[in-house]
Amino acid sequence: MITIIGSINFDLITRSPKLPEPGETLTGRSFSTAAGGKGANQALAAARAGVPVRMVGAVGDDNFASQAVALLRADGVDLSRVATRGDATGIALITVEDSGENTIIVIPGANGLVTEDDVHAADLDGGYLLLQMEIPLPALEKAIAMSETSDTTCILNTAPWRDDAAALLPRADIIIANETEFDLASTHLELSGDDRLAKMIDFAEHYGRTVIPASAEDQTGRYSWCR
Repeated sequence: MITIIGSINFDLITRSPKLPEPGETLTGRSFSTAAGGKGANQALAAARAGVPVRMVGAVGDDNFASQAVALLRADGVDLSRVATRGDATGIALITVEDSGENTIIVIPGANGLVTEDDVHAADLDGGYLLLQMEIPLPALEKAIAMSETSDTTCILNTAPWRDDAAALLPRADIIIANETEFDLASTHLELSGDDRLAKMIDFAEHYGRTVIPASAEDQTGRYSWCR
């Protein structure tokens, strides 16, 4: 069983020839919607890989909620631990220009109301736990603490980076981070080394954890350093 504790969003996507300048109004090419959120995206990918998946998170008491979880439900994700909160469902406002450049504004909504009690209800009992950083810090801390006492392998994706969660990295079994996120973590954890790869090795050796680079553009992306 894979348990994902994280964000559930509904994406509102516009496409236009270029991104608008401040104060500028443009005519767009198209508008579409999609289920999103880093947590929900992980859950959907895992379910489509053919493994049992349980989603823990929160949606709002609004019309976007059912659309946000529709794909998860269709692919057999267990949604019994997705709570409904008296706030809006998390929303991402995305504008994409023809070159592929984009701007994104995320409104956390109900994702910001995921509690330690919600996490406790996940009832971890082994398997794998996937986390990201789009839910409140107390919920992340509770999830990692539960993984430490339940023989559950904890995988922490450090996106979107947040300074207040840096201390959690050494407690997760596997860290997934892109270059920017790992550089920020290196500063907070005071890792040693002349370059990013050396600091990855220092992290792996010092904390005994696995580091997996995410979508790296340089040679760092070819390496994973494991305990």
